[in-house]
Amino acid sequence: MRISTVRRVGLAVAVAAALTSVGACGGPDDGGTAKGDGKAESRGTAVVKTNAIAALLDVQKKTGAASSAKVDATMVLGSAMSMKQSGALDWSDGISGSMKITYTGGAMADTLKKAGGSSTMEARYFKDGYAADMGAALARQTGGKHWISYSYDVLAELGGASGAVMKDQMQNTSPSQGVNALLASGEVKEVGKEEVRGVAATHYSGTVDVAELTARTSKLDAGRLAALKKQLTDAGITTETIDIWVDGNDLLVKKTERGQMKTGELNSTVFYSDYGTKVAVERPPAGETIGFKELLQQQGAAGTAS
Repeated sequence: MRISTVRRVGLAVAVAAALTSVGACGGPDDGGTAKGDGKAESRGTAVVKTNAIAALLDVQKKTGAASSAKVDATMVLGSAMSMKQSGALDWSDGISGSMKITYTGGAMADTLKKAGGSSTMEARYFKDGYAADMGAALARQTGGKHWISYSYDVLAELGGASGAVMKDQMQNTSPSQGVNALLASGEVKEVGKEEVRGVAATHYSGTVDVAELTARTSKLDAGRLAALKKQLTDAGITTETIDIWVDGNDLLVKKTERGQMKTGELNSTVFYSDYGTKVAVERPPAGETIGFKELLQQQGAAGTAS
């Protein structure tokens, strides 16, 4: 059974969304755009943080500098897909690492099932792109090549405005971007003290305007920015509620994002642990890998021939 071009495009978007959910939505690299002065009140030698903005500036700095962590996450994107993922990521120089991704429902899981593929795959991330192991289902179509290699440049080329944003987020993502988004909103509040997987944490929450935040933090020209805003509007994506939980060392331990799309809910939960963990990842063997663009061309040619 030939895997269709539409299914390959869907897979690219799905794996891209998985990475984006781990890294969080985009935001400025510093707290300079945050509303509020973030002042702290000095009492002797101690510094007491007077508001949530001041606290999150410390979290932004500590989490961003930590460089790597283990990641455990779940995500729902309307009727398109639901998934769970686990692994380790390093964000010291772009994203690198590997994740085990399992599609648990939605159209993507159905597509993989119809194509004879596994719902679980390994994804490896590099500074210039990522690769997904699609197993025997793909190998039967490509002479034994079971890895698809996705270049961020190619995805940006094929994806237009949203592809350009995706490339930027993938190459610059880190857990602290969830903090950055709250700082950019200026509406963050401290909810209270809670426990996250046995760790004492402080809970912060805020709501961000997705289109406005993207416009402020992306490098798109006016035409692509207008196109992206239209795509977001058409998809029904307007605002997201972001919640984060921070431990006593000012490190992010949990992040959730919630919103609505025309196809249903957007809901992701990410847990971070073991900051500073060693992350090593190798590119798949060239003889077992096919580029995404090449795969599209092969499938297009096969579809024309049939």
